[in-house]
Amino acid sequence: MLRFISAAALAATLSFAPSVGSGQLIGRAANVQAAAATVPMHKAAADAFGLAHVADSGLAPGQSADDFRTWVSGSGGNRDNVVAFGNFLAAEGVGSIVPLWELTRTSSSWRECGAEPFEAPPPDKWEHIVTTLKFVRDDVVPAVGQVEAVSGYRNAKLNACSDGAPKSAHREFFALDLTPVNAAVDRDDMIRSVCAAHARDGARYDAGLGFYTGRRFHVDSSGFRKWGPNGKGATSPCVHYA
Repeated sequence: MLRFISAAALAATLSFAPSVGSGQLIGRAANVQAAAATVPMHKAAADAFGLAHVADSGLAPGQSADDFRTWVSGSGGNRDNVVAFGNFLAAEGVGSIVPLWELTRTSSSWRECGAEPFEAPPPDKWEHIVTTLKFVRDDVVPAVGQVEAVSGYRNAKLNACSDGAPKSAHREFFALDLTPVNAAVDRDDMIRSVCAAHARDGARYDAGLGFYTGRRFHVDSSGFRKWGPNGKGATSPCVHYA
């Protein structure tokens, strides 16, 4: 069974960046990934992947916790990449904000697009989600309680098939689509609370905010902005609570 590397080992690993050739992974993410492949984990798999606390909104058919277990156990590469990603998030202090396994959900269109239901984000994009997770921790969760991630990284092919913008924040893994875990939080309360948090602190986190139908919303850290159905700020539901 795999085990997480210790904080001390991570600190030592992240402090040294060896020279690498063209095409190889570079920087802290590469070091964490390499360490994860050689250092066993001291936690049970359920804790390692955040499966000990499972929420299922029903918004991600075919992307349930059981589906993740099947996917991650089907390939050693999948398992090792997710473990390395989790170790990186832990080292950055954002490892327990959203269950790790949910961060590997791709898109609700995965089946129609012939894609995978889960995908470990590429290591060169791991740092992009850190600020987004901090905004979720510091502002979104206090506003609506714990959240479930229903979509994260989308590769270029899946993003195009899902009708994502060519420069979608999901492609670079700045973005998460979320929904409140607490079913008692209705759409109006969710919008009002998240919009207030975004207006107060969004600029500090360079946070983008958009809302879908129902209780699903988008956050990223690739530009302070908000938008509505036509992609414009003027149609954002936040304008009703300004």
